[in-house]
Amino acid sequence: MTLHRHWGLALTALALIAALAWGLMPQPIPVDVRSATQAPLRVTVEEEGRTRVIDRYVVSAPVSGYVRRIELRVGDAVEQGQPLLELEPLRSEVLDPRSRAEAQARVAASEAAVLAAEENARAATADAQIAKKEYERRKTLCLDGCISREERDRAEAAWQRAEATRRSAAFAVDVARHELEAAQTALQYSSGTPAGKTPERIAVHAPITGQVLRRLRESEGVVSSGQALIEVGNPAALEVEIEVLSADAVRIQPGMTVEFSRWGGPDPLQGRVRVVEPTGFTKVSALGVEEQRVLVIADITSPAEQWSRLGDGYRVEASFILWEGEKVLQIPSSALFRHADDWAVFVLDGDRARLRPVQIDHNNGFAAEIKTGLDLDEQVIVHPSDAVADGIRVIPR
Repeated sequence: MTLHRHWGLALTALALIAALAWGLMPQPIPVDVRSATQAPLRVTVEEEGRTRVIDRYVVSAPVSGYVRRIELRVGDAVEQGQPLLELEPLRSEVLDPRSRAEAQARVAASEAAVLAAEENARAATADAQIAKKEYERRKTLCLDGCISREERDRAEAAWQRAEATRRSAAFAVDVARHELEAAQTALQYSSGTPAGKTPERIAVHAPITGQVLRRLRESEGVVSSGQALIEVGNPAALEVEIEVLSADAVRIQPGMTVEFSRWGGPDPLQGRVRVVEPTGFTKVSALGVEEQRVLVIADITSPAEQWSRLGDGYRVEASFILWEGEKVLQIPSSALFRHADDWAVFVLDGDRARLRPVQIDHNNGFAAEIKTGLDLDEQVIVHPSDAVADGIRVIPR
C-alpha cells in the first residue's frame, strides 16, 4: 500500500512538472504568410483627372446691342452656321466717322486672319499627310520585323497629333470666317433704323457643329461688344487633364501609356500622354498641405464609340504606366523591411522564421519584384511584428 502510494505521488508530481514546463515553454507566434509568385507587375502613378473639350468656343456679342432671350439650353445640339441668338441694335446708337473707320479696320484684320488660318490649315494638312505616310511605312517595316513596335507606336502617335492639329486648324478657319462675318455685320448694321420700321436683328451663328456647353447669359437685355454669351464645343473631341505631383511629373514623358478607370464604363480606357506642362502651381490638399502640382494632358486612344457618353468636365482616374512586366517574381511589399542598409524578409522554414536578405527592383507599393534571395513558391511572412526574429517558432494563421 505504501509503495503504491509513493508511486502515485511520484507520477502526479511528474505530471505537474511536465504541465508546468509545457506552460512555460514559448508558444509559436501566429503569422500571416504569402508565397512568392510569378505574375504580371505594373508600376504606375495614379491621380484623378477630368475630361475637357479640346476646341471650345466662347461666342460673344459682335456689337453692343440688345440681346434677345437665349432659348438654347446646355446640351442642345447645334449645327455649324445655325443661329444661336439674335441682337437688336441700340436705338440711339450710330457710328461716327472714327467708329466706322475702326469697324472697317476690324473687317480688314478679320480678312487677314482668315487668310492666315487658311494657310495654317494647309500647312497642318500637309503635315498630317506626311505623318500618315510615315506611319504606314513604319507599320509595314514593323510587320516585316525591321523596326520595333515602339517605333511604330510613336509614328502612330505623331500621326494622331498631326490629325488633331489639322482638325483644330480647320476649326480655326471656320472661326476666323465667322469673326470676319461678325466684323462685316458690325459695319453693315451700324446705323439706326428709321422710325416706323421693325428694328433690324443680327443673328450670331454657331462656329462649329457641336453642343452647347454653357450659357453665360440667359435673359434678354443690353450687352456690350465682346461680352461672352454662350459657349459651344464638340464633345466628340475630348482630352484629359490630370494634376500630378511635381515629383511624379518628372517621371512622366510624352507618349507614355495611360489608363483611365472609374469613368463610368465597364472597361478601362486607353490613352497616351500628349504633353507635360513645364510650369507647376501650388495647390492646397484636402488635409491643408501645400503641394506643387503639374498639369499633364493626355489623349484618349480607345475607339470613340466606347466612350461616347463621356462629356466635358467628367471625372476619371488616370494610371500612368511607368513600367510593366509579364512574368515577374514578386512578393507583397508588406513582407519587406530594412536590415543592414538593405532589404530582407522572414522566410517560413518548417515552424521557424528565417531572416533572409533579398534584392528588389520595381515596387508599386503593393508588390515588389525580387531579383535575388527568393525562389518561386517560397513562403514569406507579411506584416512581421517586433516579436518575430530569426529562428523563432511561428505558426501560420
